[in-house]
Amino acid sequence: MDAQSTMLTAGAASPASADGKRGGLSRRWRVSELITIGIFAAVIKVSSLAIALAGGGMNPVSLMLKNAVFTALLVVLLHKVRVFGTLTLFTLISAVVSLLLMGAGLALLPAMLLAGLASETLVMALGGYGRTVPLLLGVGCYDLLSKGLSLAFSWLMMREQPALMVTSTVMVTVGYAGSLLGLWFGVAFVKELRHAGIVRE
Repeated sequence: MDAQSTMLTAGAASPASADGKRGGLSRRWRVSELITIGIFAAVIKVSSLAIALAGGGMNPVSLMLKNAVFTALLVVLLHKVRVFGTLTLFTLISAVVSLLLMGAGLALLPAMLLAGLASETLVMALGGYGRTVPLLLGVGCYDLLSKGLSLAFSWLMMREQPALMVTSTVMVTVGYAGSLLGLWFGVAFVKELRHAGIVRE
């Protein structure tokens, strides 16, 4: 009986283990994971607004801090919910939150969704959601693509005003520097959350 129970337990656990190694490609989100994605999207958006307001606008310090917090929390989210499509769903929910809070956020949604899909494809190509390095590269790629696409959109809107375009380029560059810093903070947060048992291996 004991041997049979052990075999049944191992058989039941093996699909989840194999799915974890594939990075969640073959399973759907659980309800708790959908709630987690929604909470993170709201917290990230509200914290970004709070930092911008506390900093008195988009000065370099608040811009770097806002992007660092965004990226760090995104790294934690992808370690918490290791399912393909999480980043894309997060982008969609973030756009809805932006629409509710500020009445804007849908203009860049197609480009942001494209950035999310491309970044998640990169994660899967590099080994899946079960490894930290592909996740970090995917988040870094998402930040780079989303900021690059927003800069391209700004160029379309302000191509007749070169001075504003230069300002936008500087702001995007400073923001991405904060995003790179956020990758390091995200790894540190994940390590602490693993010790606390909140994020599993």
